[in-house]
Amino acid sequence: MHYASDNSGPAHPKVMEALLAANAGYALPYGNDPATERARAHIREVFEAPDAAVEFVATGSAANALILATLCKPWEAIFCSEVAHVEADECGAPEFFTGGAKLALVPAPDARMSPAALRDRIDGTAQGNVHNVQRGPVSLTSVTERGTVYDLDHLRALAGTAREFGLPVHLDGARLANALATLGCSPAEMTWKAGIDAVSFGGTKNGLLGVEAAIFFDPAHAWEFELRRKRGGHLFSKTRYLAAQMDAYLANGLWLRMGHDANAAAARLAQGLYESGTATLLHEPQANMVFASFPRAAHHRLRQAGAQFYSMGSLDGPDEEPVGARLVCDWSASTADTERFLDILEG
Repeated sequence: MHYASDNSGPAHPKVMEALLAANAGYALPYGNDPATERARAHIREVFEAPDAAVEFVATGSAANALILATLCKPWEAIFCSEVAHVEADECGAPEFFTGGAKLALVPAPDARMSPAALRDRIDGTAQGNVHNVQRGPVSLTSVTERGTVYDLDHLRALAGTAREFGLPVHLDGARLANALATLGCSPAEMTWKAGIDAVSFGGTKNGLLGVEAAIFFDPAHAWEFELRRKRGGHLFSKTRYLAAQMDAYLANGLWLRMGHDANAAAARLAQGLYESGTATLLHEPQANMVFASFPRAAHHRLRQAGAQFYSMGSLDGPDEEPVGARLVCDWSASTADTERFLDILEG
């Protein structure tokens, strides 16, 4: 019963097979090998972006921070949701890698910014005054940190708002496969066709050991990103092992199947929670994350039975008092584990 994070799940066997194959013989380092170029070409094909610059790093935080640093000057603001991963979960990495850019937080009750709220925040950042931070990129997340997903119209509207002010748009796609499984659209429709300039294309949360792709649809950004990646200590020598994971991920739609399986597992869990009469859903579950509230006693029962998940509140207090929980499913989540979790929940 592993629902703490999709980071905790196993790598897919096909990914492990690809790593073993990549381990044969010698290959040039630092991305100058055939496997890395093949993975780059594969991403360009999947995103229908033949001219895109594609580079690999090992973590989502590195991808986000280095992309934003490439799009943002140190005296600019990065406009993002008040609960965005770049704000809440990256230990100041965007500020560090940009040389001090400010995160300008936009209210987002379900973690999705509205175009109106974004416009108000940008418009309220006065320009032409040396004492004020200047306007910089907009950073969006899908799937959000509350498990919600921006639909295509919403993405286009937000990107359009950024365009009104001449600002570039970054998409944190750590769970891009899950968002695409929800929307049923193409990667191109969700990114550059919607007005996105750069994407952190995630794999680690969806069955890879550790690799993320930084994609710039304008290749003019490529050289600066490469310099920032090297200077920041995120250029792998044996890049073929990152590329092999990504190539296996994309082969025959494996990444989309894993995203679909994770979403389906979360839907089963959410339905069971809803029908239990014990739990209340806190946000509309749209991908592979479920936020629910249930009695503190149930938190204790589940933990004693070995369930792993995040409790969003103190576990000290009256047994009957509801306490929030974050439950995340990965591609390998089983129906049997979900049924056991729900049985224990209901006592």
